[in-house]
Amino acid sequence: EHEDTDLLLQALLEGQNYGAAAADETQCPSVSVSRNNPAKRDCLVVAVLCFGNLINFIDWFIVPGILLDIQKYFGLSDGKTGLLQTVFTLCYMLAAPIFGYLGDRYNRKIILGAGLFFWSGVTLASSFVTESHYRIFVLSRGLVGIGSASYSTVAPTIIADLFEEGKRTTVLSIFYIFIPVGSGCGYMLAAGMAKSTGDWHWAFRVTPCMGGLALLLLILLVPHRIQRKTAAHRARSISGTILEADEKPDVHRAAKTTWCQDVGSLVKNCSFVCSSLGLTAMAFVTGALGMWMPLFLYRAQVVQGIAPPCLQESCNSSNSLIFGGITIGTGILGIIAGAEAARRLRKRNNKADPLICATSMIISALCLYIALTVAQTNILSTFV
Repeated sequence: EHEDTDLLLQALLEGQNYGAAAADETQCPSVSVSRNNPAKRDCLVVAVLCFGNLINFIDWFIVPGILLDIQKYFGLSDGKTGLLQTVFTLCYMLAAPIFGYLGDRYNRKIILGAGLFFWSGVTLASSFVTESHYRIFVLSRGLVGIGSASYSTVAPTIIADLFEEGKRTTVLSIFYIFIPVGSGCGYMLAAGMAKSTGDWHWAFRVTPCMGGLALLLLILLVPHRIQRKTAAHRARSISGTILEADEKPDVHRAAKTTWCQDVGSLVKNCSFVCSSLGLTAMAFVTGALGMWMPLFLYRAQVVQGIAPPCLQESCNSSNSLIFGGITIGTGILGIIAGAEAARRLRKRNNKADPLICATSMIISALCLYIALTVAQTNILSTFV
């Protein structure tokens, strides 16, 4: 009898410490549902965030898709036209660290929702700016950059917290696929709306409707708070008492660090600094290409005598449509190929990731040089 009592006490103690294992034996049906629901919820959250990322980058590249129409409407030189992207980039650059700081300390769902609502509203308002108020239009692009920074900075951190290390890279790759997809759709949407309506302003009235839908989905499907899924977190969460004891001090310690301390620790990370410098150089090139390439291609066609100068109300938009399609197709192909190459080569070389990045950038630089060189003689070769 004493032996049976000891066994019973041991079972009760094990049930307290390993509640998940005990539940597997006694409540299989209910546990199955509880385990399936979080997985489905996580997938829905990722789908909502990807949809928001799609809208974000559509808004980024609406202006380049109809740049010739905007330039003609406001009567701008190339310098003043480029100011649109300069203001957008500067506001985005200055706002991103601020939202990164806020995202580590305050509710990220609220930050995402506020940013989505803000930039969608500003985009809609910018579609009613008249030709005599170019400065207001420039200001609106800067405000869109601030709203976009809130989303691009915070959304990936939610995905990183939802998935464990083995799945995190794959899910983030899916999220980042919507960067080239959204960029290409921005060109195509802008050019398509300008061509079908005869008024480029309508291009700025589509994405706010999509933004309203994304905001509704964000409110309904994204949890108010998301716990980080790491091995340490799973080990602590086996016992609720251990979780309370270990988790809370970490939260308080994280809250005490200042923005300057966070930046200081990042500056000491050589890998982070070098990766950031490389990304800055790449963004410098792709930002210029994204802004000017459709207009550059159009002017190359005018020089070759393939296309007439823009004298009508709505200018030639075929280059934006083609360039948008190329951006979508090659962007998806590049992300999939890069992720797969990294997965395979990482088994042989622990420096596979930076080597793939460096190799792809060198090849891209050579192809870019060739494309710009042959543009004045053969536009098809430039597209290829």
